[in-house]
Amino acid sequence: MVRVKSRYLLCEVNVTDRSRLLLLDDRAVALAVKAAVARIHGDYGAALCSTRFSVKYLNAHTGIVFLRFPKRCYRLLWSALPFITSVETRGQKIPCFLNCLHVGGTIRTCQKFLIQYNKQQLHRMLPKCKNEEEKQQVCKAILSCSLPGGNKEEFGDESESEGDEEE
Repeated sequence: MVRVKSRYLLCEVNVTDRSRLLLLDDRAVALAVKAAVARIHGDYGAALCSTRFSVKYLNAHTGIVFLRFPKRCYRLLWSALPFITSVETRGQKIPCFLNCLHVGGTIRTCQKFLIQYNKQQLHRMLPKCKNEEEKQQVCKAILSCSLPGGNKEEFGDESESEGDEEE
């Protein structure tokens, strides 16, 4: 038996008005990507990419999208992404562009990359904080990305209780 190989693109949907991200749905993103591939690569590209193409994950709050497609056509799809200028959903045309962050062989590798990417973005936000409360929130978010058990306070409580049990 032969394993079917796929590639996953981790993309970020960039819009000028962040509130319009909530209007996005996976069907609209899939149609926009398929239309861009058909426009750029013609019938051959459209047929090749439509066989197992799907939007596996869409977070409308952050604008993160996982696209799955056959391994043999990932370059066709990847090269068509810069030509997406808008996504039409619910009767509205949302002007946006897709920024490809990572290409991976599994969803798991894309998720690992996304965690590292989010941690880097939080570190970039830290110097731009205006007051101490914002800094504390960003530091807490960074720790929740870094530590396996959640935030630092929960992790500290668990380690103390484990040390007491061992003695």
